[in-house]
Amino acid sequence: MATASSQQNNSAIKDPKDWKSGDDPATPSQQSYIETLADQAGEEPPTADGLTKAEASEEIDRLRRETGLE
Repeated sequence: MATASSQQNNSAIKDPKDWKSGDDPATPSQQSYIETLADQAGEEPPTADGLTKAEASEEIDRLRRETGLE
């Protein structure tokens, strides 16, 4: 049975596509982190200039899985 705490944690995690600011441009911090992770994964970083915050978040998640950080 799920506890109230775990239910709150699950409901607090939003899909990046549902973020109110998800369509805003990726932040400089996101761009830098993507570059770092892509380098660690041996990949070329995507052109971060065209990424939204939501897309950048999804790319960070993918790269973290790729590098074994998740």
